[in-house]
Amino acid sequence: MLPVRNLVALVLLTLMWGVNWPVMKLSLREMTPLYFRAVTMTGGVLLLIGWYRNRGAKLALPPGSLPRVVMLLVPNILGWHTLSIFGVQALASGRAAILGFTMPIFTVLFGVALFREKMTPRLWLATGCAAGAVMLLLWHELATIAGRPAGMVWMLSAAACWAIGTLLLKRMPLQVPTEALTVWMIGLSVPVLWMLAITLEQAPSWSFSPTMWAALAYGFAINYGAAQIIWFGIARSLPPVASALSIMFVPVIGLGSAMWITGERPFTEDYLAALLIIAALGATLLPAGKARTA
Repeated sequence: MLPVRNLVALVLLTLMWGVNWPVMKLSLREMTPLYFRAVTMTGGVLLLIGWYRNRGAKLALPPGSLPRVVMLLVPNILGWHTLSIFGVQALASGRAAILGFTMPIFTVLFGVALFREKMTPRLWLATGCAAGAVMLLLWHELATIAGRPAGMVWMLSAAACWAIGTLLLKRMPLQVPTEALTVWMIGLSVPVLWMLAITLEQAPSWSFSPTMWAALAYGFAINYGAAQIIWFGIARSLPPVASALSIMFVPVIGLGSAMWITGERPFTEDYLAALLIIAALGATLLPAGKARTA
């Protein structure tokens, strides 16, 4: 049984991550994708540095670890965060969230293909469910006049980057505290994002609506700030089933909250795809004993 404090923190974290998807979509009405990421990531890393320094956390990198940190940030930060924001721009935010959370399934598939991990019946089931969800959404995107199948490519590519980054994190020996690793990966990504934004996009006017300013504040203070702090505060004490359930509910919250944040109305395909992704995540992430008794 989880302590009440950790349970409340986990619920808050799941809500923060889920609501972030429509908040990103709302932000892109007034700001271009790369500038949005650059601004929110800058604010977020400054908040993290201030918080962890105040808590006495060690943020210095051990000698010789910088090249490996750079290797890790490419898929984990630049790949996931850059590709996913273009996916959110092209798709309904709930649909983008569903596709984004194919990432644990990609992790399994890459692990089998690259590291000869064993493919179990549960993982075959997860792969089939995820493929079914993708095909449902792809069929709907191609069938509608306003469809944006390219957005699906952005999101699936982002999920693949996340999966590659996860595999590298597990297999690359790096004696760096998680908090320091996160701060350095985000911090080193910030100038790259600013350079890309300045080069590829028109500079924003900064005369935003109050809603937009609130969305930006959510982006750096909640998504890159509070959510990261909460996660690292409870991650080590969470049983696998708890963190798995949290991940499973994020796309559901993204789909539901989009209805009142951005006014999106999900189609039947979205609901079916969400159920398939939940099934896929359950088969992938939940311990076998838990899955049988659930």
